Amino acid sequence: MEEQKLKIMVIDDENIVGKRLKPALEKTGDIVETFEEGEKALARFDKEPFDIVVTDIRMEKINGIEILERILAKSSRTKVIIITGYATVEVAREALSKGAFDFIAKPFKPDDLRAIIARASKELKS
Repeated sequence: MEEQKLKIMVIDDENIVGKRLKPALEKTGDIVETFEEGEKALARFDKEPFDIVVTDIRMEKINGIEILERILAKSSRTKVIIITGYATVEVAREALSKGAFDFIAKPFKPDDLRAIIARASKELKS
């Protein structure tokens, strides 16, 4: 049976994050799209839902919590993983209480994120 490819969206207003994560996440054969603006990412999500959304928490116009809420309102099965450079317990707790699958603190290794995505993927299949 063909392994289902995951559709992963990465949203971070730092261009370098998407640039680094895209090839690292595509290694496993998944489909990855990166966005620097939350609005563009949400517009894309409206057209086609993604399995996993990885979003930075602190961005210019729209923050990660808002993205989390809007994505889950559209697709309750999507797993949202929050990236934060400001890993406070409060932020993490708020994200998790609003339905985030997990969060990861910057700086992190792509492998650490891949491990979380693998867990999220298992849940999507169950």
